[in-house]
Amino acid sequence: MLMCKEATRLMSLKQDRPLTFQERLALRLHLSMCQACRECDRQFTLLHKTARRFDAETPTEHSGLHHRRRNGKGNGSNSAR
Repeated sequence: MLMCKEATRLMSLKQDRPLTFQERLALRLHLSMCQACRECDRQFTLLHKTARRFDAETPTEHSGLHHRRRNGKGNGSNSAR
């Protein structure tokens, strides 16, 4: 039986790579008995999805901001000149 610390490590790991059959089975068993870890797993999944969504949107936003700054627009510092 996994302890919560090991279960948390597996929850984090599964966001980066597929778990082995043994890891999945051990985690599933632990989650079936531990409400706190089920909530933690739900939060890890939510954070991972949000981060991926943010990463997908970031290049467009940054490139537009960079373009405005490079041209001296958008930061207000050149408006008095």
